[in-house]
Amino acid sequence: MTVNLLRFPPSISFGPEAARRVGAEAKRFGALKALIITDDFLVSSGAINTITESLKAEGLGWEIYQGVNSEPTLAHVAEGLEKLASSGAEVIVAFGGGSPLDVAKAVGAMKVNPGRIQDYMGADKFALDGLPLIAIPTTAGTGSEATGVTIITDTETDVKMLISSPRIMPKVALVDPLLTLGMPKGLTAATGLDALTHAIEAYVSVKAQPMTDILALSAIELISQNLPVAYAEPKNLEARSKTMLGALQAGMAFSNSSVALVHGMSRPVGALFHVAHGVSNAALLGVVMDFSLPGDYRRYAQVAVAMGLADLGSDEKTARSGAGKVREIISCLDVPTLTALGVSREKLEPVVAKMAEDAIKSGSPGNNPKVATKEEIIQLYFAAL
Repeated sequence: MTVNLLRFPPSISFGPEAARRVGAEAKRFGALKALIITDDFLVSSGAINTITESLKAEGLGWEIYQGVNSEPTLAHVAEGLEKLASSGAEVIVAFGGGSPLDVAKAVGAMKVNPGRIQDYMGADKFALDGLPLIAIPTTAGTGSEATGVTIITDTETDVKMLISSPRIMPKVALVDPLLTLGMPKGLTAATGLDALTHAIEAYVSVKAQPMTDILALSAIELISQNLPVAYAEPKNLEARSKTMLGALQAGMAFSNSSVALVHGMSRPVGALFHVAHGVSNAALLGVVMDFSLPGDYRRYAQVAVAMGLADLGSDEKTARSGAGKVREIISCLDVPTLTALGVSREKLEPVVAKMAEDAIKSGSPGNNPKVATKEEIIQLYFAAL
């Protein structure tokens, strides 16, 4: 019998007003001061006040690093480390989408581990636990609040570095759907499709296991049924809550079973063309699913059933109906194609071989039910246009 290892944050609070627990949670670590890592919008809009008021109520001080206004880079990590050193904070609060959460993981880890963040690309290379981290997502997408994964772009090499370790797992996740009510429709679509991709890839990954299967199928059901509603009705708290719960479950699933070909191919698109991660996932998901179906029709058929489709009596037919349903969801969310985002064939041709190589090096494509060669990945990139 196989022994399966599962890792989650020690404490997860989910529900409206969960974010207001941050002061009490920070105090539990014996902290006197927190560094909040976030972005300009969450500060200027006043959303940050929920966090600072809770810290103040517990008698804690804080400083803010609000420079994470794009996908995480080496510069963000360096700036965050400088702010952490000058602040004297003993705990980090990550507040925002996946980018502030990823930067916070890297900053907390590099506070106590030697060298450069580039030295830790890959899996399980940190020797010491990072500073205590409280993760508070404001989007329903990345699931980063529940993972030991961070992705940092090395702007010198145009590589999105995948770094994974249980030592960067948040100690506390505060998942509050009220924080998503103000999300723009485009961000709702992009982050929600990122979460749906997490869930599907976690389920079809060759590293899937019984507990991740339960989480992934539940996430697929929740997201596929509620994301279109949250997109069409931005103030619908029930749809927002169920989408966010699905994103959390998807994060817990893929953190333990890994993602696959879509994510491996998506990272180079983001690194070279600066396309948002969720949007590049959406652009790739349909063509990659069509390619991958023959690798495990049975699993993809179960994905279709989780989305509410009928079992057609044949795994292949049911799986193909599920791929069609995914395309339908992407279409109703008005996600732009790569071509519409400026990724033309002319721009792709000079770099596509490197993109395919970088995708394979990330390790994720090796988890796909049908493993793609470099040439097949190149053709999938062109097909996605």
